[in-house]
Amino acid sequence: MRTRFPDFRLGSVLATSFTGTLSERHGDAVERIPTPQRLIDWLAVNGLTVDSCTAAQLELAQELRESIHAAATAAAIQEVLPASAVHVINDCSAQGRAAAVLTPEGKRRWQLSSASCVEDALSVIAADAISIIAGERDGKLALCASPTCQAAFFDTSQSRTRKWCDMNTCGNRQKKARFHANQRKNPRSAE
Repeated sequence: MRTRFPDFRLGSVLATSFTGTLSERHGDAVERIPTPQRLIDWLAVNGLTVDSCTAAQLELAQELRESIHAAATAAAIQEVLPASAVHVINDCSAQGRAAAVLTPEGKRRWQLSSASCVEDALSVIAADAISIIAGERDGKLALCASPTCQAAFFDTSQSRTRKWCDMNTCGNRQKKARFHANQRKNPRSAE
């Protein structure tokens, strides 16, 4: 029987989507890439297809994920970036051999080296993290308002006032909780 893993939470920003592979960090944490094969799957869904992944490469990916999360969180609350996180992000960025290529449709796509190794894919993720943390892209880093999540996300909404990392999960959960709390306070409003 095949183990059922939680679905990936995909977003439009590669680096913060990657940090979302561990969600509910301040509650019952949900690990979405617990095995090397799940990391391969996540990378493929995000256009970074690799041939294989070892346990050591999965460990490196998880270390990069946590470093991006720590640095993005610090940037979102305007604190000094943790030196250890910056070191990991920079190392991963420098290790890979990936190139940005232009598709016939006018889109950017990443092309990994012919060996298609995990380090190449991680370098793309690290480079994306650098661009958002350094403020090179239009948007702002924010933290999810869910007390059990508090994930860093990149807000590109027009007003830059988004509250949730994902409206379909954290936002919806918070709205349901408020609704049920109001129902308990005012039981007659349900009639």
